[in-house]
Amino acid sequence: MSTMSTSTAPRILLFIGDSITDCGRREDPDGLGHGYVRMLAEELRAREPDTTVLNRGISGHKAADLVARFEQDCLGLAPDLVTVYIGVNDSWHYTTGRDEHVDEESFERDYRWMLDQIAEHLPGTAVTLVVPFVADVDEDVRRIHDDLDPKVAIIRRLALEHGHTLVDLEQLLAGVLATGMPPERFAEDGVHPTPIGHRAIADAWLDAVRP
Repeated sequence: MSTMSTSTAPRILLFIGDSITDCGRREDPDGLGHGYVRMLAEELRAREPDTTVLNRGISGHKAADLVARFEQDCLGLAPDLVTVYIGVNDSWHYTTGRDEHVDEESFERDYRWMLDQIAEHLPGTAVTLVVPFVADVDEDVRRIHDDLDPKVAIIRRLALEHGHTLVDLEQLLAGVLATGMPPERFAEDGVHPTPIGHRAIADAWLDAVRP
């Protein structure tokens, strides 16, 4: 399983994904946004002041969109660690009638292609995969699971197959909700995390990635 190095050498940590990663980073002078990526950057800065955190999330993107910009926004940056957080839009946009269906075969092909590209061009780079979540705030949101759950299974399987670190937000959310927290406190619309949700994601990433 890939983990963060204990070395203090300067490193580049790249986060690529959709709006949950983006979180306003293009309006932020630091380019980090105001979500879990900024929280991680601030926490890591105290321990690794020379490490660079890059946010390459773009709101609305799906796996195919990451493929289209993967050379520029990932491979060309030569990161030491890549975190891929994608998938919810592949299902959410379909269930809300915004886009055509992304079938499981297409999703796995695109996701696998990205992992293969990292292995080929950045063989020394550690990889972390984030399982997307849906918080069941209402019946319309709950229906996203019908399409998303098989894609989540693909991400879990690819992480196991490649030996990559997995941050499983569906499991995280289940644990949070078991404490009695209403789902809207984690993600008001069921998809985009609140500050509480972003903090939980950042903590889950740290628990999974650091040694």
